[in-house]
Amino acid sequence: MNRKTLVLPAVAGLLAPVLAACGGDSSGSKSGDAIVVGTTDRFTATKEAPAPLDPAYAYDVGTWNILRQTVQTLMIQPKGEGDPVPEAAESCGFTDSGNERYACKLRDGLKFANGDAVTAGDVKYSIERALRIKVVGGPAALLSTIDTVETQGDREVIFHLKTADATFPYKLSTPVAGIVNPKDYDKGKLRDGFSMDGSGPYTFSADVKDDAIDSMTFSKNPNYKGSLKVSNDKVQMRSFADADAMGAAIDKGDIDVMTRTMSPAQINKLDAGKDENVDLVEMPGLEIRYLAFNTNASTVKTKAVREAMAQVINRGELVSKVYGSQAEPLYSLVPATVTGHSNSFFNKYGDPSVTKAKSLLTKAGIVTPVKLTLHYTTDHYGSATKQEFEVLQKQLNNSGLFDVSIQGAPWATFRPAEQKGKYDVYGMGWFPDFPDADNFLAPFLDKDNTLGSPYVNANIRNTLIPQSRREADRLTASKSLTAIQDTVADDVPILPLWQGKQYVAARSDITGTSYALNSSSTLQLWELGRGVSS
Repeated sequence: MNRKTLVLPAVAGLLAPVLAACGGDSSGSKSGDAIVVGTTDRFTATKEAPAPLDPAYAYDVGTWNILRQTVQTLMIQPKGEGDPVPEAAESCGFTDSGNERYACKLRDGLKFANGDAVTAGDVKYSIERALRIKVVGGPAALLSTIDTVETQGDREVIFHLKTADATFPYKLSTPVAGIVNPKDYDKGKLRDGFSMDGSGPYTFSADVKDDAIDSMTFSKNPNYKGSLKVSNDKVQMRSFADADAMGAAIDKGDIDVMTRTMSPAQINKLDAGKDENVDLVEMPGLEIRYLAFNTNASTVKTKAVREAMAQVINRGELVSKVYGSQAEPLYSLVPATVTGHSNSFFNKYGDPSVTKAKSLLTKAGIVTPVKLTLHYTTDHYGSATKQEFEVLQKQLNNSGLFDVSIQGAPWATFRPAEQKGKYDVYGMGWFPDFPDADNFLAPFLDKDNTLGSPYVNANIRNTLIPQSRREADRLTASKSLTAIQDTVADDVPILPLWQGKQYVAARSDITGTSYALNSSSTLQLWELGRGVSS
C-alpha cells in the first residue's frame, strides 16, 4: 500500500517523523547499489555563470544541495533542527560576552578526499577567498560581519567580527564557508566548470552534456571525518527536464527518490494513495515566494504603484487555485513558523480591496491602467510557476487598475537579467540559508544583497539589522525584526506571496526519507538507505 509520512515540528523545534499509514514492498532502482535521486534542478555553465559549483559563487538551493554533500563546513545544522553543531570542527563557540570573537578547533586528523590534511590555514584561506572574490549578489554577504581570521597552529581558527552577530554559527554551516583545498581553488578567481573537491561525506563526479550536468555521482568518502553517519555507499542524482519526466522515471523504477520540484498534481496523486510502490513524505518547509521590484524603474518607482499591487493581490485565491494545501498565504518575508515573524502586510493592507488600491493611485496622481510586465523563471521553481503568474496577471488586470503581461525565461537567462536590473517586476523564491528571521531579511535589504536591489533604507541597514544580531535570544530580537518587516510593508520593495511545504517521494524500499530534507530544504543524501521500511 501507499504510505504517507508526515514530519511534524515537535515542541522543542525538532522534526519528529509520524507514520500516517502502513507500507509495502516494491522493486527499487535498476542502477546497482547506488540510490538514484531525481531532481528538476538544472545545472549549467554559461558565459555569465561559468563556475556554478564554486562555493564562492553558488547561491541557490540546487547548487548548495550539491556542495553540501562534498564541501565540509565547520558547523552543520543537525538532522533534528535546532542550533548548529560542530562538523569539521571539534568545538566552536563565542569566547567573549559581546558575540564578536568566535573560535573553532578542528577535528584531529581531518583530511580532504585526496588525503591532504585539512588545517586551520585552509579554513582561513577558504573564507578569505570568498570575501576576496565577492561575486555580485553572491553568498559572500553572509560573511560580511567578519573583520579578520586568525589561526593558532594547525587546528585552531579565530574569527574576529566587526560587530556582534548571534547568527554567525549558522553562517559557518553554509557552503560559502566551506573548506576548500588551495591546490584546487585559486585564491583570486573562480573554479570554472563542474569539478568539485572537499572533505565532506562524499566525493563528486558529473556527467556533462552541452555545458549542463546530466547526472552526478556521490561516492562515500573514505577519508571523511565529521559528525554525520553516512547510510549508503553511493548516490546518483539525475536532472530531468520537468516534473512529468521525473515522475515517469520513478514509476518505472529508474530512480528511487524524487526531490524538488514535484508538481502540485503529482503531490495530490501520491497523497491520495494512487501509487502503491511510491511513498510520500510531507515535512515543514520555509520556502517563500515573492515579487521583487526594481525601485529605480519608471513603472514602479512611485511607491503608490507597489502599494496598490499589495492591496489588490489575493494571496488566498492564488494559493487555492495553484497550490491548494501545499502552501499558505504569507504576509511577511519571514515565514509564520519562524521566531520574529509579524503579519506586517496584512496589518497594513488587510483584505484585498480594489477601492483602496484605486485611492492610493489617485492620490499619487498615477494614470491607470498602469502597464507592467511580470517576469518569472520557467524552470527553477517548478511547473506551477507559470500558472501562478497567470493568476496574478488576472487579479491585477481584473481590478481595472493595471495592464499586466507576463513573460517567462529559463533560469540561466532569468537570473543574470534580474541581476543587471533588466526586470521592473519579477518573481523569485527563497530557500533560507539557515532557519532564522535574519536570513529572510538581510539577504534582500542589506548592502550587497542577493537581488542587487537599489532599495536602501538606512535605518534597516545601519540600526535594525545590527541591533537584531546582538541578541543571542532570538525572541528578544523580535522588536527589531518586527520593525524591519513593518518598514518593508510600508515601502514595498518586495511583496511576499506564499510559504510552502516540502515533499520527498521515494520507492518503498528506501529508508531515511523523513530526514532527507531539513526545514531549510537542505538535501541530506547521507540519510538515505536501502532496505525494508518499517
